[in-house]
Amino acid sequence: MIILFNKPFDVLCQFTDEQGRQTLADFINQEDVYAAGRLDRDSEGLVLLTDDGKLQHRITDPKNKMQKTYWVQVEGEVTDNAIIQLTTGIKLKDGLTRPARAKKISPPENLWPRVPPIRERKNIPTSWLELSIREGRNRQVRRMTAAAGFPTLRLIRVSIGDWQLKKLKPGEFIKILP
Repeated sequence: MIILFNKPFDVLCQFTDEQGRQTLADFINQEDVYAAGRLDRDSEGLVLLTDDGKLQHRITDPKNKMQKTYWVQVEGEVTDNAIIQLTTGIKLKDGLTRPARAKKISPPENLWPRVPPIRERKNIPTSWLELSIREGRNRQVRRMTAAAGFPTLRLIRVSIGDWQLKKLKPGEFIKILP
């Protein structure tokens, strides 16, 4: 079984938390499923959960280079030079990233409001990117956009491989049976 879950902002990508923060257990009441990969607490969007250990390994193992696609709202007007940097690989403290697919996009239609809202500065515009990567370093997308000069304000994962978020609202999930 696979569960596609739209993880809301400020939810931990685990089932327990000793500090009482919201976790997957606040939304999903299914035994013996585990997240196939993680999303940071301050990120939103698609999380896959499964009861199939081999599938979980296939999704998370960096050797398989499964593509993950994100919508990223950044501070500032993204430049063509930043897109070139992202698509050729960007130098981070832990080394050069693999080339990403990156393009400027319009603000996504029918996007739910984030609670709490992102910080807005009246004199600094924001813009949106669609960014696809095939590796999964810690906070990689945020570090990549910052290294290109455009700090991430909002990060939403919209797909993992062929699985897509589609119209799932935050906190909603669907089960896919084999």
